Amino acid sequence: MELGLIGQAAGMFAVTNVDDIVLLALFFGQAAGQRGGAVRVVAGQYLGFAGILAASIVGALGAGLLPDAVIPYLGLLPLLLGLRAAWQAWRSRQGVDQETVTAGTGPTVPAVAAVTFANGGDNIGVYVPVFATAGTGGLVVFAVVFLVLVAVWCAAGRFFATRPIIARGLSRWGHVVLPVVLIGIGLVILVEGGAFGF
Repeated sequence: MELGLIGQAAGMFAVTNVDDIVLLALFFGQAAGQRGGAVRVVAGQYLGFAGILAASIVGALGAGLLPDAVIPYLGLLPLLLGLRAAWQAWRSRQGVDQETVTAGTGPTVPAVAAVTFANGGDNIGVYVPVFATAGTGGLVVFAVVFLVLVAVWCAAGRFFATRPIIARGLSRWGHVVLPVVLIGIGLVILVEGGAFGF
């Protein structure tokens, strides 16, 4: 069961942070050739993600105050976020946000952290209901796996920064994958929580 939970945490992290690989690749590309640039990107990513994780845990603890019958309906949040993301992707047909980072000096720790946190609003919406139902042990597993995978994501972002074709592919399809995953997570929470009576 522990391995299953680790796999679930890894899968959830991967699908909710697919767009971060594109942003990290862009940040690492801007930091190329600058002393300490890569360290600033990694530090900013950890700082921003720590904010997302803290907000999610606080939200999940607050959700613990809700009656048990209400908790499965928290799956409506990622479902609605997924529908919103699908609507925005359909309307714009352009999945890449243009983020402003200080030009010439490369990305700073606060800039990377701010973009990471702002880009993680959907993550919080997904993590809160999952964390609320995971229990204390599960919450610890999720947090540890997520923090380890931030390092993996940073390594992948740096790798992709040197391969523009891959970064363009993620940029092109990330806006399609994200809504599908969010809708799927929302439906899983609703079904597994018994919201539909089965």
